[in-house]
Amino acid sequence: MGLLELFILAVGLSMDAFAVSVCKGLAMKKINCKKAFVVGGWFGGFQALMPLIGYLLGNRFKNYITSIDHWIAFVLLGLIGINMIKEALGKEEEEADDSLGLKTMFVLAVATSIDALAVGITFAFLNVRIVEAVSLIGITTFVISCIGVKIGNVFGIKYKSKAELAGGVILVLLGLKILLEHLGIIG
Repeated sequence: MGLLELFILAVGLSMDAFAVSVCKGLAMKKINCKKAFVVGGWFGGFQALMPLIGYLLGNRFKNYITSIDHWIAFVLLGLIGINMIKEALGKEEEEADDSLGLKTMFVLAVATSIDALAVGITFAFLNVRIVEAVSLIGITTFVISCIGVKIGNVFGIKYKSKAELAGGVILVLLGLKILLEHLGIIG
């Protein structure tokens, strides 16, 4: 697998993290480089870690993981998205959830990197230089996630509740898309 192919793969894998980063940016009143780097670090780190774990596991758990990865992503993204929709439609005005805490970011990072685990398993059967591959995936996701936080923040300043609703819908649809692709209903 060449560098261009790995970069295209990295961009594709980072799209889930980008969507969630946009949603995180929506909730932030003010952003700075540190906040964007925290989001990018979590997502980039997990997008690099998961294919490495998948690569190391190889054949051993291939059938088990690939058979349920779409369900895990669907449930996690769906729950997060439904919660965002519920908050956006709620009558009470509450503080936006701009939490970058361990629990919140861990769940989001895992939810957006499940597919990367499956990709890592396939790396075990391909001629892939794993350090180069996971580094490129991690760096690409880090950069795209930082950009997503900024885009979400700029958009959210004008349309906060509508943007939060849209972000929740995006997460639910993203989870549904992952599920339908893995079930072979859509290509």
